[in-house]
Amino acid sequence: MKFLRALFIRWIIPILGGAVALAVMFYLYRDLDFDRFLAGVRSANLWWVAMLAATILFEQFISGWKWRQLLYDLKPITSLRLTGALLAGYGANVLVPIGISPLVRSWLVARLEGLKMATVLTTTIISRFIDGVMFALFAGVVAVAGQIPQIEGNLALGLSAAGMFNLVLFGGFLWVMFRFRVIFAHDGPLLCRLFDWLSARLGGNGSALRAALCHGVIWPRGVWRRIAVIAASFATKSVAATHFLWAGLAVGVTLQVFDYLFLMVFAGFAMILSRFIRVPGGFVIGSAFALQILGVPDEKALIMILFTQVMSILLVVIFGLTILWQSGVDIRTMAQSVEKSDESA
Repeated sequence: MKFLRALFIRWIIPILGGAVALAVMFYLYRDLDFDRFLAGVRSANLWWVAMLAATILFEQFISGWKWRQLLYDLKPITSLRLTGALLAGYGANVLVPIGISPLVRSWLVARLEGLKMATVLTTTIISRFIDGVMFALFAGVVAVAGQIPQIEGNLALGLSAAGMFNLVLFGGFLWVMFRFRVIFAHDGPLLCRLFDWLSARLGGNGSALRAALCHGVIWPRGVWRRIAVIAASFATKSVAATHFLWAGLAVGVTLQVFDYLFLMVFAGFAMILSRFIRVPGGFVIGSAFALQILGVPDEKALIMILFTQVMSILLVVIFGLTILWQSGVDIRTMAQSVEKSDESA
């Protein structure tokens, strides 16, 4: 029964989701001129493609620097090491089930720095929630001040509603984490006893795990580090919005400033939604739909998406797996360790 469940979750659902994603892409680009598409790829300006690659890496470095600020009061860790852990986490998704990169990066940092994995994992969750709040604010700016393309339905209202939902959701999660941190650390409350019972059923030590998780619910003591966390989150979203700028310049496409923000927000929401319904390629589908709304020719739009996705995957795989190898981590051991963490979650 356990084997069938694992087979269904890790293979059947992704395969069905992939089929849906391919069907949507074929529908969106049913009128694609393949010869013009190939000509566009051959004539692309590689300098701008190199700029895209540099921007992708720079975005990851900013994320690593932000993570350093969150971890600083626990242990000062270099931004380069944390950036490497981020890339390694993404790269490990090639080897183990999709969606566990936070576990991999937390495991790697904890192993190299002598910290508890649960503590490091909590800081990655806080970082994700902060990014979620910042993304919601970007969506609000696009909906209120941006020039939203006019299509059937009220797209601006939809973006505003989705942004407000994100803001309440991730802001609420942050509030709950910090508000109930002290309560969760004690043995008395019912929730803690249930957590300990469930951990015991899975062969873990609930009390120790709760303590490690609560130890990671931290906010920088230094004012400047607090500002740095917010500024870095803003910077990563701003840099991410330029990905389609460089990819577009490579094929001679230029858009308005708010169009790039719209692309980032729309594709981001599509990616979030696809994760909930277990359909891969949400970012690609969202980007394709948004570029069509903006009036970008299908051939150039597909090349832009191709460049952003291929460069992201190549950089993550090459740098991420190289960092794992240089860290002296055996990939098979890493996969087995993360598998166990995933099963006990």
